[in-house]
Amino acid sequence: MILEVTPEIMLREIDLKDAAVIFNTIDKQRNYLGQWLPFVEHTKSKADTESFIKAVGNVPHEQKELIFTVWFKGKFAGLVGFKATDRINSKTEIGYWLSQPFQKKGIVITSVKYLCNYAFTRLGINRIQIKCAVGNDSSKRIPEQLGFIFEGIERSGERIDEHTYFDLEVYSLLRSDNV
Repeated sequence: MILEVTPEIMLREIDLKDAAVIFNTIDKQRNYLGQWLPFVEHTKSKADTESFIKAVGNVPHEQKELIFTVWFKGKFAGLVGFKATDRINSKTEIGYWLSQPFQKKGIVITSVKYLCNYAFTRLGINRIQIKCAVGNDSSKRIPEQLGFIFEGIERSGERIDEHTYFDLEVYSLLRSDNV
């Protein structure tokens, strides 16, 4: 699946052929990406990225999460997509990360806004949440600027390494908020 967000931003459903570009981006930006993203430490080879992509794809269709590579002006910029989708309760979470050279171009906010609309209108979702590590101000600007409601702190919500946990700020947007 390919979603044209703007003439410059394209979202393409993640595929095994993306493993090299995803891994190379992570590998070259370990310090930058690793400060907030726990998977960076465990992504040691292209094979690890391939395993992640296979895991995303090897689930029954009704349980599959839509995860997209983000392309800006034809260049790989990062990932964005749904996770922890609960179809019974019509809710999902959106996660994202962006390569450092593509920061501050409006790519993530535009992509997340597009996916929110997609979730509400095409997937029948009622609630979307975004979780951001406390202190990750760049990430939390996305839900704040899109009108998400701050709900509170999920204490020790994400493990960053063997001994360290991040508290997470939890934001939500309901279909009824999005009118």
